[in-house]
Amino acid sequence: MSSATPPGPSRARRLHPSRAGRLPLADALRLGRPSDIWFKPALSVVVAVAPPNLTLLALGRLDLAMYTMAGSLCALYAHDRPYAARARALAWVVAGMLGGLGVALVTASLTKNAVVLVTVGALLAAAQKTLCDATRIGPPGHVVLAFITSASLFVPQSLGEVPGRLAPAAAAGAWAWIVGMAPGLVRPHGPERRATAHALNAAAGSVEAPDDARAGAAAAAAVHTAWQSLLSTGARSAPRRALERLVVRAEVALAAPADTDPEGLRGWARDLAGTGPVPRPDGLGDAADELLGVEAALAFGERPLLGRLGPLAPIALRTALGCALAGYVSLALGVGRPYWALVTAASLYQANVTLTWRRGVQRVVGNLVGVLAFAVLAPLAHVGQAALVLCCLALNFGAEALMGRNYWLGSVCVTPMALLITEFAHSQRSGELIADRVLDTLVGALVGFLAAVAVTNRRAGDRIEEALSAVGRAREHAAGLLAEEYPESGALESARRGLSAAVVDLRSAADAAAGEWWRRALPEERVMRAEQAGHRTLAATVRRQGLHCREGAQA
Repeated sequence: MSSATPPGPSRARRLHPSRAGRLPLADALRLGRPSDIWFKPALSVVVAVAPPNLTLLALGRLDLAMYTMAGSLCALYAHDRPYAARARALAWVVAGMLGGLGVALVTASLTKNAVVLVTVGALLAAAQKTLCDATRIGPPGHVVLAFITSASLFVPQSLGEVPGRLAPAAAAGAWAWIVGMAPGLVRPHGPERRATAHALNAAAGSVEAPDDARAGAAAAAAVHTAWQSLLSTGARSAPRRALERLVVRAEVALAAPADTDPEGLRGWARDLAGTGPVPRPDGLGDAADELLGVEAALAFGERPLLGRLGPLAPIALRTALGCALAGYVSLALGVGRPYWALVTAASLYQANVTLTWRRGVQRVVGNLVGVLAFAVLAPLAHVGQAALVLCCLALNFGAEALMGRNYWLGSVCVTPMALLITEFAHSQRSGELIADRVLDTLVGALVGFLAAVAVTNRRAGDRIEEALSAVGRAREHAAGLLAEEYPESGALESARRGLSAAVVDLRSAADAAAGEWWRRALPEERVMRAEQAGHRTLAATVRRQGLHCREGAQA
């Protein structure tokens, strides 16, 4: 049982935006460090885009390039997933892309009513946002899907042409799947090695700053992510077993920071780079599999998809309302491409209002600078169709190479690329494209953000209460097993894994709710006590399993 009886739910109160969260511009635009694998999605998208587009160039059918781009851009997804899980994820992404594209093409062939087209685009964007968040597909999320489907809604066509549009998209999607899976031939455990290395480095940082609550939470999340990566498939090869033991070492470091050498953890992390053998730390032999309890943990799955959709209802409503209103306002202003405003609004929506504001700032700055980049590149791209294709390939690479530093920096390349894609079918006046894009960017960002403010997420507070209850139940279950002299084999490890996941979910729920403007007062003290109690119980389970003693012997 919890050491303290939690008080009742906090009384609801309204917060003024200035008290609910700071909205600094400088923080939103500050550049971060590039991802360790920034070049992988950048190279993948170039390899996925180049053959289809160059083939169309040779055939004189660049008017179909937007559809091959739909399939090729699927190569951007799932780079952090093990290859078995990546195969499934990429297949679903391609299927989702083709499904959305098919709906858009059929709708465009049945009606030319711009209001109807905007409405369908907004509903598709909301569905794509919800499904991407629920499945945790990761970057680039729903934005690429929304861009392709929204743009396709405004391309005139007939029902008879729809199969001819979907076929090149499907072919390019199949090629993107191959491109995404190809690195597994050289480094079959690359994603798991990176996740494990990140967990070891994060644990080392937590050991060096034991009083830093954020470092501890980040390390716990990194360890949880590493376990998710390792347990995402049932196949357990020798390298996978060795990686599991390294993640256990990271967990031990969190449980006993005083007895852990952070440099040893970082050394193991460095050894995981490349294709060399996985380090095998002393003190955990093959008999440790019972302690690891991986088989028990494999049965500890995620909540069903339908259970994860419910909490996303406010975000889905924000997306549908914001995208629709942005498109309607763009139409009222006489802009010829209202889908740009729709996609701008769709790109804003994050876990809470504060993060949505940050993304809005990044989107506006990136698009405005990107429009200037388009003005510079347009004369070069207009030299010929080959130059147009090469410019788009370079911008694809630049977008993915820079996106990890900050969203606005990647948008500097995305914006001119999106403008050039509109010229695959026929050349257009640059001045008109620039004016429309600037206006739609401002309209989409403003209207989209206002929709985020208007649609309150009252479930954010409820999710914290649910997460607190989940931590309490998981902690009680683990404490009950600790009290038994001989708990059932694998039960303690399964309980520890469940408690770890609950603590990570609690921190995620608290962070998401903290960024909402209009909400109940957050139970910050209860969250802090629950996290501390959860970590104490996790440490006790590690000691009970004998891992702490083994680590001491290792030291």
